[in-house]
Amino acid sequence: MKIIAFGASPSKNSINKKLATYAANLFENAEVEVLDLNDFQMPIFTVDIEKEMGQLELAKAFLAKIATADVLVVSMAENNGNYSAAFKNIFDWCTRINAKVFQEKPMLLMATSPGAKGGASVLGIAKNAFPFYGGNVKASFSLPSFDINFDVEKGKISNPELDNQLKEIIKNF
Repeated sequence: MKIIAFGASPSKNSINKKLATYAANLFENAEVEVLDLNDFQMPIFTVDIEKEMGQLELAKAFLAKIATADVLVVSMAENNGNYSAAFKNIFDWCTRINAKVFQEKPMLLMATSPGAKGGASVLGIAKNAFPFYGGNVKASFSLPSFDINFDVEKGKISNPELDNQLKEIIKNF
């Protein structure tokens, strides 16, 4: 089984990438590939730029990575209650090539943030929107208060109750 995982943030120290990496590696007998959104930086999408440049190779490459997955593990960064601009831009370019960006792949959709709501706003937006774009959301998980509940040095959730909750979700995935 191949898992494609990513945090929907361009931050070099993305807490969502850390959470997605941890969760993806909890799946048994899986090959995990973690994507970095910085590898898919494109001009800000506009129809004018699309008309001039056509379909961008980096958007095609992102879609090709999704196509290789048996499972997607995606952790959404919340910027002002919504998607990060970097993720939204990649998403916009990709929808112009294939509106079903997530290609009906089974998806574990997550979010985390330093705050107590754990990215609940963006998680709700994504859970409602992604099915229209080929997102087969099988389960979701929010990790509140990342700095308190995640051990960055060990690369894992440090709160036993939340860790067990995520492990149970993956076990039943």
